[in-house]
Amino acid sequence: MRMALWWGVLWVLWIRVLAVEPPPIPLYEFRPGTPDGVGKWFLGREIAHYMSHQGAPWLERPEREEEERPSMLVKALGLKSGETVADVGAGSGYLSWGLAREVGPKGRVYATDIQPEMLVLLRNAMVSRGITNVVPVLGSRTNSGLLPKSVDLIVMVDVYHEFDHPFEMAGNLVRSLKPGGRLVFVEYRGEEKWVPIKPLHKMTEEQVKREMALHPLEWVETLRVLPRQHILIFRKPE
Repeated sequence: MRMALWWGVLWVLWIRVLAVEPPPIPLYEFRPGTPDGVGKWFLGREIAHYMSHQGAPWLERPEREEEERPSMLVKALGLKSGETVADVGAGSGYLSWGLAREVGPKGRVYATDIQPEMLVLLRNAMVSRGITNVVPVLGSRTNSGLLPKSVDLIVMVDVYHEFDHPFEMAGNLVRSLKPGGRLVFVEYRGEEKWVPIKPLHKMTEEQVKREMALHPLEWVETLRVLPRQHILIFRKPE
């Protein structure tokens, strides 16, 4: 009986290994692109330029709640009190304080960014709101700065399409999740031309799934409750 159970476990693990697609060779392509891109391509997608800290006022614009409904996004994540969450590419912390409120004083939000200037803005924003459970984390282009198996949920809002090393970063994020943890992509819907965002700053559901097939993740669901963005939720197997 024990031997049968052991082989059953091995078979499940083997199936999961087989389900992960091999990365392309070469991993990235370099060729002329658009003014909004970096001339670097991953699985047929040109990587977009990232927003510098000088664009932070756009993140904090008053009309953002009406246009994107970030408060609805936070509720849709179904966070629980005491959970540990990472806001990757947190910028000025526009979403971080809402996440912090949801997980409560016993929870924690790691707000990561690659720009020290953004983290200064984020710290100031948390102080002004009296938020004490948000921890700023300086990451790099290939490393989020999160510890392995340290978070219950990672959320990226209009961020992933700007990673200039998306394969490496996604792998790092998966390793940072606890078993059963969720990786959430919030991206402007690339399927809909009417969404008023430059094409390289939108992603289709199909493209996100294609890129995540390279990692040990299970797609859970895609929520379409936001006006302009979809919410793609993946889970790390336990």
